[in-house]
Amino acid sequence: MRTIQAVGLIAVVATMLGLDLSASAESPYPHRPIHIVVPYPAGGIVDIVARAVTEQVGRDWKTAVVADSRPGANSNIGTASVARSDPDGYTWLVTGPAVLVNPTLYKDAGWDPLKNFKCVGLAVWNQSVALVNPSMPVKTLAEFVDYARKRPGQLNFGNAGTGASTDLTAQKLFRVANIELANIGYKGQPPALVDLMTNRMNFEVVSLALALPHIKDGSVKPLAVFTEKRVPDIPDVPTIAEAGYPDASYLPWYGIYVPAATPDDIVQKINVAINKALENPDVQRQLAVADIPGKPMPLDELADLMKADYEKLTGVVKAAGIPQQ
Repeated sequence: MRTIQAVGLIAVVATMLGLDLSASAESPYPHRPIHIVVPYPAGGIVDIVARAVTEQVGRDWKTAVVADSRPGANSNIGTASVARSDPDGYTWLVTGPAVLVNPTLYKDAGWDPLKNFKCVGLAVWNQSVALVNPSMPVKTLAEFVDYARKRPGQLNFGNAGTGASTDLTAQKLFRVANIELANIGYKGQPPALVDLMTNRMNFEVVSLALALPHIKDGSVKPLAVFTEKRVPDIPDVPTIAEAGYPDASYLPWYGIYVPAATPDDIVQKINVAINKALENPDVQRQLAVADIPGKPMPLDELADLMKADYEKLTGVVKAAGIPQQ
């Protein structure tokens, strides 16, 4: 009885003083598991990135991190679910350029990238490479462009998904080089790459981590890497600028996002934690194995990068004449 009376007295005093007992009783952020939504199939590049970076954040915070692969509708299902989630810092999205460009490609994507999301961390830059089948009678990208110009619409482009980073990279090259290829859609990069190796496809842009083993065994022929510098594993392959198409340069990136209404103090704490994780030697080793480098970035630079890429990618979509679905 005395205990009940004491609790009641505390409540009365708290009310008189204008204190919020529920707020004071709640532990500082984070005090429960972080839910990571990856809107792509498990085992892909984005999933590798999500686990490498966010699991390290969990270890640093001594907080559980639960990764949830939620593919579907070219990443729209998982992305829209995060846009609708509570802005409390406990639901994160790890994704690539699709978060910025899909509302331009789909009428009912379910979000506005600049209004519904804040980018709280750069996961990695996704390096890619332009590939042809070894039987293609070209040795350089310039020779391929000349070959394609003489055969408008006759060569096939294996597209891993409309709006995917590799698709956008290829579309920018096609526009800059003024070539037209037949667009053949696939559900992801692996099946498209298989068809390139078996000469069912003529040209593809593929994530470097996925392509490297096949470049090394001669199953595919690399023409240029979409990187600022040459890749040490394939030093003889020129960058897209060295190949003669600097305006086609594009280096996609995977970011970590939270709903835009997430409080600033939580956003700042997440950003600091992600940047720390990216500098962890174990994380760097995991990303190096997949040839997907990371880079710590402050929030203002991330906001600028997000806006610049949104404008760039929507421009690519419109210039390529990709119809809205």
